[in-house]
Amino acid sequence: MTKYETICFEIRNRIIKREYPIDQPIPDEISLAKEFKCSRMTMKRALDILVVEGLLYRKRGHGTFIVQSAIQDSRVNVIRNEGLTNLITDKKVTSKVIKFEVQFPSEEVAAHLAIDNKTPIYNIIRLRLVDGEPYVMEKTYMPTTIVPGINDEILHGSIYGYITNSLGLTIAGSHRKIRACKSDDLDQEHLACLADDPILEVEHVGFLNNGLPFEYSFSRHRYDKFEVTMVNMKR
Repeated sequence: MTKYETICFEIRNRIIKREYPIDQPIPDEISLAKEFKCSRMTMKRALDILVVEGLLYRKRGHGTFIVQSAIQDSRVNVIRNEGLTNLITDKKVTSKVIKFEVQFPSEEVAAHLAIDNKTPIYNIIRLRLVDGEPYVMEKTYMPTTIVPGINDEILHGSIYGYITNSLGLTIAGSHRKIRACKSDDLDQEHLACLADDPILEVEHVGFLNNGLPFEYSFSRHRYDKFEVTMVNMKR
């Protein structure tokens, strides 16, 4: 990660862990820049990310404050382009592998991953649990040529951690569509949903910093464990 991304990650964890008082401004940019031994511009860039994520807001003349509604303990905020392991740092995140195959993609999957239908992909279905409670079902397609070496050990941990730490790739961004769906048999079996419970599905295409798509996925969330934060800032 870059310096500002590392700082952003640390401050985000402090916010989630309530290390800063929620009714007072966090330390100012100059103080934080001294603490993290970086320039004020680097610190501003790190804080800008957290403002866009909806974790912080700036009040002119008063400082930078935590958005209290954004740090609920019971829900996942999916605005950030990170895996669940990084989104929830104060609880135990585990995985149950439901399906793991290498196959050739359908035309739809190949189009979203910008590959041809002769390029092999992983077809992965994982149930993600937080402190033993089912949170989200992930249906993921990844080209084996871009993300080689995925195995059972990685599937039970953090795929994003493997991509960034072991493969040395940089995840740059994503396109997402969010929709409401009816629960299907797989949801009802693994997410402990009732037949009439709604599911919130996130269709996701993730990109590396070289512009290549590395992931096409569908995350199916329990309605009571999911939220989206949007921030509208006037300049």
